[in-house]
Amino acid sequence: MRGVVLAGTASGVGKTVAALATLRAFETAGRTVQPAKAGPDFIDPSHHARVTGRPSRTLDPWLQGEDGLRRNYARGDGDVCVVEGMMGLYDGSAASTAGVAAALDLPVVLVVDASAGMESVAATALGFATYAGRTPHELDVAGVIAQRAHGGRHESGIREALPDSLDYCGRIPPREGLEIPDRHLGLQMGEEAPLDEATLGDAAETLRTDRLLDIAREPTAGATESSAETGGREARDDHDDRPRIAVADDEAFRFVYPATRERLRERATVVPFAPAAGDDLPPCDGVYLPGGYPELHAEALEDGPALGSIAAAAAEGTPVLGECGGLMALAETLTTADGDAYEMAGVLPASVERRDRYQALDHVELRARRDALTAGTGERLRGHEFHYSAADAASDARFAFDVERGTGIDGDREGLTEHRTLGTYCHVHAESGAFDAFLDGIRP
Repeated sequence: MRGVVLAGTASGVGKTVAALATLRAFETAGRTVQPAKAGPDFIDPSHHARVTGRPSRTLDPWLQGEDGLRRNYARGDGDVCVVEGMMGLYDGSAASTAGVAAALDLPVVLVVDASAGMESVAATALGFATYAGRTPHELDVAGVIAQRAHGGRHESGIREALPDSLDYCGRIPPREGLEIPDRHLGLQMGEEAPLDEATLGDAAETLRTDRLLDIAREPTAGATESSAETGGREARDDHDDRPRIAVADDEAFRFVYPATRERLRERATVVPFAPAAGDDLPPCDGVYLPGGYPELHAEALEDGPALGSIAAAAAEGTPVLGECGGLMALAETLTTADGDAYEMAGVLPASVERRDRYQALDHVELRARRDALTAGTGERLRGHEFHYSAADAASDARFAFDVERGTGIDGDREGLTEHRTLGTYCHVHAESGAFDAFLDGIRP
């Protein structure tokens, strides 16, 4: 599968819109296109999936390791892959868009905000193309998409200023309907704020699909070779012996990587339920509460039956794993940005409060203090955190992990645990082995 990385000069330059327009342009040209996202993100991929109808692959060398990243890329379904970058091309303390492009040896097309520039767009692009940075491999910055660029003299001035080493790949016009509204965790989800189809189609027509296809190429041989490895423990052959995992899946719990869904389905019978919509906990051997927006649906969660049933199941020893939003739902109370407090499941001895600014935004590394649901004693897990809430844990609360890198619930401690329940702000990828450990500890 050929691929191309769309990288920005910084956050906020319009990478997501450029990626969506590129996905649509390839589809219009008759290509089967696979979306992907560099770095830890659940929101931008929801827009990719909305446009293409395919889950967007997560590519992050910190979360997955380079072999895991390559395996995840190779699991894609298409003949061309569009990888949307994170932040600016070279930004990222533990992983970067440049690192993803280097791991796959894919070419980079730079998205430059041209709203207030013309020849300077070429100077900016050339600087990014020649900057070596901290990436151990040489990058192939091959082209430019001019974001928010008008046609006529504006477009021709940009195009003529570019050196021969950089292809002009088209522009995204500055039009209403090409902006995605945002909120405290980033853009709104694809199902909530899809771009207008006609406007997106018009933007796709201003891209030079032929040049983008010429630039795209297959990853290095190493990516193809590593894709043959499973990357995880063997799936159970006897489906009658598979555990039943109840997975929260609604507007309050929606941050799940496609690879995580795939791993759970390979090794367990997944039973989705919607706590914020009034569903009760279905019969199960284990519970997974992903991240999401429980703070926006706290009243519905308090009024519904699911949290009470989860608390009862946890007290009986059913394994329960909560990530970020899942941790918030497992706490005793959740206070929203408006100052309203709601009762949650009460499994974990903590009160959670939504704050005005983010409390953590980084890749993290945890070391297990004792055997936990997702790791054995001394084992390390890599993940990421991005949350606006803070958890005030009881003085006698038990923690499963020491924080080797990042910000924990209680300074250098992370992972509240009670019974066989684990709640953590850390999102992990299936390649980390955390979900295999979770499933290995469940017996139907």
